[in-house]
Amino acid sequence: MSSACRIDSRFAGIVLIASNMGEVVCAVLWSPSAIFSSSRQLDLVRRTLRIAGLAGLLMCLTFGLGCSRLRPKPPAQYVYVTAKQTFLRDRVAAVSNRTATVQNGDKLQVLERGRRFIRVQTEKGEQGWIDEKVVAAQEIFDQFETLKQQHKDDPTVASAVVRDEVYVHAKPGRDTEKFYRLAEGEKLKLLARATLAKPLPPGTRVAKPAPPPAGTNAKAAAVPDAPAPPVMEDWWLIRDSKGDTGWLYGRMMDVDVPDAVGRYAEGQRIVGAYVLTTVNDPEAEQDNKDIPIYVTVLNPYKAGLPYDFDQVRVFTWNVKKHRYETGFRDKNIEGYLPVITKTAADPYGKSPTATTPAPTFSYRVLADDAGPVIPDPVTGAVVPGKTILKTYRLEGNLVRRVIPPGTPTGGEARPQPAADKKKPAAKTKKKR
Repeated sequence: MSSACRIDSRFAGIVLIASNMGEVVCAVLWSPSAIFSSSRQLDLVRRTLRIAGLAGLLMCLTFGLGCSRLRPKPPAQYVYVTAKQTFLRDRVAAVSNRTATVQNGDKLQVLERGRRFIRVQTEKGEQGWIDEKVVAAQEIFDQFETLKQQHKDDPTVASAVVRDEVYVHAKPGRDTEKFYRLAEGEKLKLLARATLAKPLPPGTRVAKPAPPPAGTNAKAAAVPDAPAPPVMEDWWLIRDSKGDTGWLYGRMMDVDVPDAVGRYAEGQRIVGAYVLTTVNDPEAEQDNKDIPIYVTVLNPYKAGLPYDFDQVRVFTWNVKKHRYETGFRDKNIEGYLPVITKTAADPYGKSPTATTPAPTFSYRVLADDAGPVIPDPVTGAVVPGKTILKTYRLEGNLVRRVIPPGTPTGGEARPQPAADKKKPAAKTKKKR
């Protein structure tokens, strides 16, 4: 489309051209000798130029606004609150007013970015400024959402309770990104364990071995001392009551174990406690007369172990004495979670009770020919090699192993050397 406005060709020519792209080009052509020949003609040219300029400006604004409407709007940006609770303020100044209160995990739309503060809007429409240190970017939020989807169907290996307020991390490690904040007493489901070396404080220097004393054998002095092993930390992949998933430092939670069983731990840490069945005891001191029977797994109070537990213990209930007793124990093993519990028959048993379904539990232990298990130094994952499946049934207060015929026994790895059992010497009878 094009339009033109012309004056007498002796004085000036004004052409307004609108291109196909919506741009307006205003061109004014004139003859200086004709303009200055007469003041009357000069006034006419000036008025004409003013009119042409206004018309061109109007057309430029019209087409410019039209083009801006056709431009796509930039996508909305969001940040997420990482602090337990904080406030939005009406301005960035020493003295300001609170405009809204936001909680951990709240989604905020970014309206404007400042030097250290961001102007945001809540889902309720409240606006204000917030410190960028207390919010997480969309990329961090997406990491937790991906973790949640990847492990949404993972089985629970144990239950735990948070000791104190603590953050959940996207990966194992103290220096990884954190987002969700758990309250004290929050119930957790444990999914998997990882173990990593504890990071050294900034500026820490690794101690060099001391020089050998004078007079030491040269060959002995040539052998350097082995460096001390690093201090390890256990991290657990957890799922909270809201379904959010992340990694939590192991020392910030306790495995949820009933007090009636926890006092029998004998100095070890109970990693998991699982109910096999219940026994009714009308004379029990508890309000609930259906007493649970537990199978527990335990390990030493030490982080960085290449296995999840080294002992399995079943607590049965003595109806006559109204107390828990040890019904089964499997010690000095390198066991791995999860512990599977169910009710099943013994397909290999020959006794009359073998066909009757009974509480059954199974777990895996490391085979003695599997080789050492070394945690991954980056992810902290503990992946065993060859393992042996061990299955047991609870028949009354007796625990019996369910094993296919011809299966060889033994062949299990031991964290501690097995003690040699020497047979006592036979007593000789004295001759009279």
